Amino acid sequence: WLVLASTRWLSIIFERMHQLLLQRDIIHADETGLQVLHEPGRAANSESYMWLYRTGRDGPAIVLFEYQTTRARKHPQKFLEGFKGYLCTDGYQSYEGLQDIINVACLAHFRRKWDEALKSLPKEVKDKPCVAKEGLQFCNRLYSIEHELEDASPDERYEGRLKKSKPILDEFYKWLKQQRPRITPKSATGKAVNYCLNQWDKLNNYLLDGRLYCDNNISERSIKGFVISRKNFLFCNTPSGATSSAMIYSIIETSRANNLKPFEYLTYLLETLPNVDVKDQSVLDSLMPWSDDLPESCRLNNKILQQKE
Repeated sequence: WLVLASTRWLSIIFERMHQLLLQRDIIHADETGLQVLHEPGRAANSESYMWLYRTGRDGPAIVLFEYQTTRARKHPQKFLEGFKGYLCTDGYQSYEGLQDIINVACLAHFRRKWDEALKSLPKEVKDKPCVAKEGLQFCNRLYSIEHELEDASPDERYEGRLKKSKPILDEFYKWLKQQRPRITPKSATGKAVNYCLNQWDKLNNYLLDGRLYCDNNISERSIKGFVISRKNFLFCNTPSGATSSAMIYSIIETSRANNLKPFEYLTYLLETLPNVDVKDQSVLDSLMPWSDDLPESCRLNNKILQQKE
């Protein structure tokens, strides 16, 4: 039933959201493992992947999942065909080298590397001034500025970052270059230094546009629902089931991001789609999760929204 509902009806909404996503100029991406038992030519314990692509700050939120057998570059290359703009990721190499795309690295991953390095140190060392603690402080200073600019307009955020964040980034880079020859490369601290330097140019790209986030946390929050669910369902049986799951999770997460009640919205779609002309784009657009034409029964009320905030 889930496969049939997805392939016959929900796929129509998914494909339209995909078209609209590619028209944006800022996309965030992430991926997580998934086990699919009956994939042709593969062992049941092979790891496949659920990829996530979503919008950033501007415009109605779109969150899309896509099932693929591997973590190879060909998958985002195909899914993002026609997209031009900024792609914000965790720095995984499969996102690099895509045509017409400017990669933006994730400050949260920079910070995570320093936090891991600090935690790996003996207690008597981590309580004293050390390289790991200094690296973490650089990241904290950059995040402090992001908190200051949280309610700023894109133009104000752009100017604020150039004035306040860029000097810290310049100082950070100079410091990293000084540390690299002093630190054992295979240590946790050495790995943090090398990670930051390898991702450096991509991290600085968040200075190019005030609409950009400095990290990819928005993707990690969107993929979290699937990750938590996976701990319960453990695996998908077939590729068609995994593809259907991707469509269903896409609609659930996009509806949540647009302050809808997912169950009510899915019910509305499955009752409405068989009775309208799905080849009419204006009809499809009236069914999108951000459409003003949706019934009030699909929307979260103000009281619930206030509780969420």
